[in-house]
Amino acid sequence: MRLDDVRHGGLRRAFSVIGLSLVLVVAGCAGSSAPDAYYGLTTPPAAETGRAGRAARVQVLVPAPRALQALDTASIAVVDTGPVYTYFPKAAWTDTLPKVVQAKIVQSLENTRGLRGVGLPGEGLLIDYQLQSDLRAFELRIDGQDRAVVEMMVRLVNDRNGRTKATRIFRTEVPAKSTSVTDAVAAMNAAADAVLREISTWVLSNV
Repeated sequence: MRLDDVRHGGLRRAFSVIGLSLVLVVAGCAGSSAPDAYYGLTTPPAAETGRAGRAARVQVLVPAPRALQALDTASIAVVDTGPVYTYFPKAAWTDTLPKVVQAKIVQSLENTRGLRGVGLPGEGLLIDYQLQSDLRAFELRIDGQDRAVVEMMVRLVNDRNGRTKATRIFRTEVPAKSTSVTDAVAAMNAAADAVLREISTWVLSNV
C-alpha cells in the first residue's frame, strides 16, 4: 500500500509496531523491482555574496557529506518517534542522498559567483578550503506534526594547515501538505533550499 493512500493514524500504527527503540534500516523497501519514480533536489537561487560581483580568490573542495547508514542510501526516509526509520516504497533519490546533497552544495556555491572555484575530490584543483559536512537529518518527520527536517553540521577547514576556520549547524523544518511522497519531497526541497542558501552565505563570509 502506498503512503499516499494511508491515513495518518494508520501510518503511525504501522510504524509503532516496529518498536520505538529500534532504528529500522530497510535497504530494499521496494523489493527487487526498480522504483516507479526518482526524485532530485532543486538548486536554490544564488545567495547574496556581499562582494559586489567580485569573487574571492579561493577555491573550495566539497567532499560528500558523512551520514549514518539510515541516510546513506537512495531511499527517501520517513521518521517516526523513536526514532524509527522507514522509507517510501517505489520511490528513490536520483543517487545516494549524500551524493545528491554534495552536488547541490557545489551548484549553490558556484551560483553565488563569489568564489574562484568549487570542486569535487579528484578534480585536481589547488584547494584553499574544504567544506566538510555531516548530514544529520533529511527526512519526513511524522512524530506528531508532518514536516520535512533538514539538518547539517558544516566545517570549513583550511586545506593548507588542516585547521578549522569555522563550524556551524544549519537546520530548517518545513510543514508537509500530506504524507504522500510528492508532498514530502516538495517540503524536503524547500527545507534543503533554505539550508543551502544559508550555508553558501556562511562560506562566503568566512573565506
